[in-house]
Amino acid sequence: METMTMTDDRQERIRSRAHHIWQEEGQPAGQHERHWQQATADIDQEDAGSSGLKKPARKAAVAGKAKTAPKEAKTAAKPGKPKKAAK
Repeated sequence: METMTMTDDRQERIRSRAHHIWQEEGQPAGQHERHWQQATADIDQEDAGSSGLKKPARKAAVAGKAKTAPKEAKTAAKPGKPKKAAK
């Protein structure tokens, strides 16, 4: 029986995390390098956390994702004067 080395274990953790990120984002095509880089950063943070270091906050997984509601939704939610009906 063959045993996994630390490097093999780390690679498998990164692969699994990258796959999870891909699934969370709706399985977009052409994003594998970004997913791998994010997964590598996540695993590095986990490993640093297990050595007693505090983990830095994780950046948003999806670049360009809206952080606030669209302007129309904000204005629609505000109470205001009722508009007069056209005659």
